[in-house]
Amino acid sequence: MPLIEIEDVCKWYQLDEVRVDALRGVTLMIERGEFVALVGASGSGKSTLMNTLGCLDRPSSGTYRLADRDIVTMNRDQRAQIRNEQIGFVFQSFNLLNRTSALENVELPLLYRSGLSRSQRRDQAKQVLEGVGLGDRLDHHPGQLSGGQQQRVAVARALVNRPNILMADEPTGNLDSRTSEEMIHLFAELNQRDQITVILVTHDPDVARAARRQIVLRDGLIVCDTDDFDKAFAALRQT
Repeated sequence: MPLIEIEDVCKWYQLDEVRVDALRGVTLMIERGEFVALVGASGSGKSTLMNTLGCLDRPSSGTYRLADRDIVTMNRDQRAQIRNEQIGFVFQSFNLLNRTSALENVELPLLYRSGLSRSQRRDQAKQVLEGVGLGDRLDHHPGQLSGGQQQRVAVARALVNRPNILMADEPTGNLDSRTSEEMIHLFAELNQRDQITVILVTHDPDVARAARRQIVLRDGLIVCDTDDFDKAFAALRQT
């Protein structure tokens, strides 16, 4: 049974009196443990698809099952619970709290879980930070960290609830090329070592190359779904 299964998913928005179709009949399956890149030009629908897969947004039509649970019929609170249990998010802008330490930033999602003491939260956050190579930066604030280190804190925060899925939206967009390579290596390591399903959105072919599967979108449609990067790159050049 696939971890993620969507069929004929459409998503549209109403801007004034104009309907904008962001997704136009997308069908897709993702198995547990895959490393997938959603690739395409700006406006292709890749971020909308990630927001749909991440239960941040609900399809306008079509079906979506995550771990065999029907997402489309869930209300906002039920989708929030699924996100908290199943999914960790990493964003281009890091979204860290500047006045708190790396450890406190990573602890934050655990505040919404009942049954954990303060010491248990700290221990869990520390363990995850050590796992992304920041065991010696626990007390540093974001302003005291490099861009790559801040992104590692953001990854640790996404992982602290031990999700099955890690979703990243342009996670290397604010990083230099060397740090981008380190970050993509980290995603691959998490995928292989911990069997976390990784889904990342990117417009960068070099980032997409690191994934084992590339899904290319154009105008709200999947135009290529392959594990052959050359085919994906050829399709991407046409977007």
